[in-house]
Amino acid sequence: MSEEPAEFTRLLQAAAKHWNILTAGGGLCYLKQPAGSWRSDDPFLKHDMNKLFSVEEATTLIPRLRTLLGRIQSERQRMVDFKTVLDPARDGHTKDWGTPRGGEYIEILDSFQAALKEIEDLGVLVKDLEAGLCDFPHWREGRVVYLCWKLDEEKIEWWHDIDAGFAGRQPL
Repeated sequence: MSEEPAEFTRLLQAAAKHWNILTAGGGLCYLKQPAGSWRSDDPFLKHDMNKLFSVEEATTLIPRLRTLLGRIQSERQRMVDFKTVLDPARDGHTKDWGTPRGGEYIEILDSFQAALKEIEDLGVLVKDLEAGLCDFPHWREGRVVYLCWKLDEEKIEWWHDIDAGFAGRQPL
């Protein structure tokens, strides 16, 4: 399959842009950052704070979240595995900026982002992709807090103040 050099450039520039996002801070996903380092302009963290979940509503989303987080983790691993293809393309970009597999990488990114957007559209905040850590805005004792759930937990049993993070988890 032969593609135009301009198409290579477009695909690889898009991949490089996303790869930088996914490797910022030394991690493989920029969503895993130290507590308190979230940026309000972060496109992956935008959510509708008008959506508040009851414990029951959040619990009904767990099966869907398990599926979506599994897909995200799988696509994330594919991106990591793809690094051996992207690094030489990035390093050689002054010569040809190309790899015939650029389209494949874009498809992986699209699947990753689609699953993440689906979670975001539910009103759920993804805080750590590796652990499958999610927060659900919730009204408790006159204020908004987060119900807190991780992929390895059977049900939602924890909450924390918005500024407390995972370390501030308390039992429901």
